Amino acid sequence: MSNLRIIPRLDIKGPNLIKGIRLEGLRVMGDPQQFALRYYEAGADELVFMDIVASLYGRNNLSEIIRRTADQVFIPITVGGGIRSVDDVRHILRSGADKVAINTAAIARPGLITEVAQRFGSQAMVLSIEAKQIAPGKWEAYTDNGRERTGFDVIDWARRGVACGAGEILLTSVDREGTRKGFENDLIRQVSDAVAVPVIASGGMGSCADFVAAATQGRADAVAMADVLHYGRMTVRDIRTAALAAGLPVRRTAGAPARDQEKVTT
Repeated sequence: MSNLRIIPRLDIKGPNLIKGIRLEGLRVMGDPQQFALRYYEAGADELVFMDIVASLYGRNNLSEIIRRTADQVFIPITVGGGIRSVDDVRHILRSGADKVAINTAAIARPGLITEVAQRFGSQAMVLSIEAKQIAPGKWEAYTDNGRERTGFDVIDWARRGVACGAGEILLTSVDREGTRKGFENDLIRQVSDAVAVPVIASGGMGSCADFVAAATQGRADAVAMADVLHYGRMTVRDIRTAALAAGLPVRRTAGAPARDQEKVTT
């Protein structure tokens, strides 16, 4: 079994790390590079950077932040927000990212998933899904930070995205995001059971027990968290210790791991 990954998520607006509730009511937290370095040194397995205002600019504006971060942080970095073409993907990967997370552009044109996977490999193509519950046991995929409906059933869309070439799914519960009420484990489990690629659970972590539940009840392959880390409610080490105590297959070393992925140079 692959290791269960601990992934700090950093939502970015302009030059700042921000945090909100249900992707709204944003509060400035500070310099994203400093937070990323702190999480790396504490033993995070990967990092996710999301440009939450990319739709306003028509493109992802994180390249400089990613470039500076990649000079000091040697774990895989996923970048999302405003990525709409193979050229956009190439630019972000050249800036130092290992993977890209695509939501809106993939909804508009699923063929983009295939193009990215064929050009850079499925491991670099993460399908980002923002899910809102619309009925018991049923969720709809949204875009634009959970504001725009798509009419896509989340489970069906996850299957289709993987069939198109996505090598991983970043699954965010908009209803739980920033609430510290725990993950939407039924949603996570349904998606995990529907696809044969790793699923990153995001949205709702308020305790180490929530992390354990996402892995055991939701069958997540990785768990992303923001609020609990940004506000210092717990540390990466706290999460890892709790996961090991629960018998979960997390990486045992507490220090910063070496990065082992090659960068895109084409």
